[in-house]
Amino acid sequence: MSSPHRSKFILFTSFLLLIMFLALSATTSFARPPNGGRMTVASTEFLGIVTFDTGTEFAGTEVGGLSGITYDAKRGVYYVLSDDRTQARYYTAAIDLSDGSLDPGDVTFEDVTFLRDQTGNLFPPRSVDPESIELVKPGQLYISSEGDADADPIIDPFVNRFNLAGKQNLALPVPDKFLPNADETQGVRDNLAFESLTSTPNRKFLYTATENALVQDGPKATVDNGSPSRLLMYKLKRRWPGMEFVYNVGPIPKAPIPADSFADNGLVDLQALDNKGTFLAMERSFAVGVGNTVILYETSTKYATNVSRIFSLDAPGVWYVPMSKELVADFEADLGVRPDNLEGMTFGPPLPDGRQLLIVVSDNNFNPFQITQFIAVAVELEPAGR
Repeated sequence: MSSPHRSKFILFTSFLLLIMFLALSATTSFARPPNGGRMTVASTEFLGIVTFDTGTEFAGTEVGGLSGITYDAKRGVYYVLSDDRTQARYYTAAIDLSDGSLDPGDVTFEDVTFLRDQTGNLFPPRSVDPESIELVKPGQLYISSEGDADADPIIDPFVNRFNLAGKQNLALPVPDKFLPNADETQGVRDNLAFESLTSTPNRKFLYTATENALVQDGPKATVDNGSPSRLLMYKLKRRWPGMEFVYNVGPIPKAPIPADSFADNGLVDLQALDNKGTFLAMERSFAVGVGNTVILYETSTKYATNVSRIFSLDAPGVWYVPMSKELVADFEADLGVRPDNLEGMTFGPPLPDGRQLLIVVSDNNFNPFQITQFIAVAVELEPAGR
């Protein structure tokens, strides 16, 4: 027979393990894939939209430029990043889908946090271009900046860590091939740099990606041709860059009107679906006379070539296998939403029916002719086959 002391110890240990499991679950915004396997998107459904006019104010700031969003399961709130280069900041927002849909009044802003450097000072105006935000652990945010390749001197892109007070406490190293130079022979292009950020459910890896090709990797996307973006993985335990993969951004889906007007297409955000390199990717295109086209794809690093040791993808003799890519949904054609400049997405809490809530947000560019959109989509995930 076991002693009373042993029984109490077993009970205490079991209780402690339960508390640890619940705490760990609270840091994960969506269900863990079974047995650590690959997941795939089975279906998507539009659940509603909330819009804000340009000029909307909160706490003495203009709400706009919302280019990144992440969910804090422990606090039940979202952190929404503004790419305002004059005053880097993120908003804390509550999003209510308790009735199963997203309707006017369901998105409320609760706080605003200004970003500060490692000395505790506010970032000087135009010194950063914050584009994406990811909560990796409670109180631990990673934020990516595109920098400014056209500035003099050049402002490099970054992936840095911040606390919830907005103070930077870690800078991840960026491989040299991503850093632009004055000769414009390498690195990210201006406004086409680290637009996306996501972490795996087990929080071991952080990923960012360029919106279009590095200068040495090939041209920007056109109506006739796509552009090879680089996906960059960070090993969070070592805080060091790891493998790189090629994600082929598609050609501009709709030609501008007139034909010689501005148009672009780029990879604007990623959402990890599992710990095995499967992602939801969002491509956003704008064409004068047409507007925005936003498409979700499922993409995977499975079978893709690690190109981290390849300086130029466009060099003679270079061969690689890009990431796989499969259409999930066109926002307008499949979800019935005419999108504005969608740039950020995140998984929120699981829905009551087991599907995953996806919240997508738009950057209005502080333009009076655009709006800020919060869009809710139900995503059904299922284990992928071999």
